[in-house]
Amino acid sequence: MYAIIEDHGRQYTVREGDVLDIDLKDATEQESITFDRVLMVRGDSDVKVGAPTVAGAKVVATVVGEIKGEKLVIRKYKRRKNYRRKQGHRQRYTRVRIDSIEA
Repeated sequence: MYAIIEDHGRQYTVREGDVLDIDLKDATEQESITFDRVLMVRGDSDVKVGAPTVAGAKVVATVVGEIKGEKLVIRKYKRRKNYRRKQGHRQRYTRVRIDSIEA
């Protein structure tokens, strides 16, 4: 069984037991999070597609921790003007483990 969920404008395909990195949420470790915007659920024999969401469906996850993504380097350059800038950035994510898919 798997589901397609939406969180902060991004869509994720999830199964039970998956570990997922989502945008940073204000949640502590071992806290339970419920995703209500379930766009599609596929079971063993049937498929439920929402318009736009599946009524009564939810995905329950547990917060594993907070992580940082890989480093991105932003470079700015203008030719012949002696203008060069370099800036680094690491995005913060919340790592969650999918516990159950209820449809």
